[in-house]
Amino acid sequence: MDWILLLKAAVMGVVEGLTEFLPVSSTGHLILTASLLGWEGEKVKLFEVVIQTGAIMAIVSLYAQRLWQTVVGLPTQPQARRFTANVLIGFFPAALAGFLFIDVIKGVLFSPMVVAFGFISGGLVILWVERLQRLGASSPIADVDAVSWRDALKVGLIQCTALVPGVSRSGATIIGAMWLGFNRKAATEFSFFLAIPMLFGAAAYDLYKNHGLLSMDDVPLFAVGLVVSYLSAWVCVKWLLRFVADHSFVVFAWYRIAFGLLIVLTAQAGWIDWAS
Repeated sequence: MDWILLLKAAVMGVVEGLTEFLPVSSTGHLILTASLLGWEGEKVKLFEVVIQTGAIMAIVSLYAQRLWQTVVGLPTQPQARRFTANVLIGFFPAALAGFLFIDVIKGVLFSPMVVAFGFISGGLVILWVERLQRLGASSPIADVDAVSWRDALKVGLIQCTALVPGVSRSGATIIGAMWLGFNRKAATEFSFFLAIPMLFGAAAYDLYKNHGLLSMDDVPLFAVGLVVSYLSAWVCVKWLLRFVADHSFVVFAWYRIAFGLLIVLTAQAGWIDWAS
């Protein structure tokens, strides 16, 4: 057993878990971390996608009661059917766009300037939406159960922008929902629920396409990444729910802008191959 590889898997798991649900782009951070660790190749790219399921299991465990009540209530409860329909409606646009354009996205958009643009533009959008909040823009949607199918579709369409590397799926859905009238807590929780089919689907699709890269020797590596991703995501989500109760997302906006400038610097200096 290669303990160095297991340590690298654990580090990547921590980064995935801490960044997946924050509006900062987990993909950008995983690219940077893998480069700093000197860990590259097709199997590493698959690993980065698969360990997202560990982060998603944190959401499933934290909201287990809500999800279970929804499942058992589907035959008889209109609220459960409405919630499920909204999650599927919000999931569908990005799932379809990703399926149709994934080769174009990977072949064309994974460039340093695109990633940097995604980070910086996302930061500016956060500052703009937060300014609207401070100016007293109303937030009529205070709970995920108050979301209509039209709201869900709009958030789903906005989620498509996260197919551009650096934009951040969580950032697009949370800030997009706030712009549409969700309060911070409702926007954050709806983003969590949208992540469940999106990230499970992405992991299943990548595993199906690239299962030939794997062998039984890879089980410990992936297991470490999944477990550490789960634990760090669980901590991060608990913290984030407390954070949004009293704070804005402005700090993440400035972090994104700084990170985008870091991408430009490291790319121009040739320190990191962001296109990988």
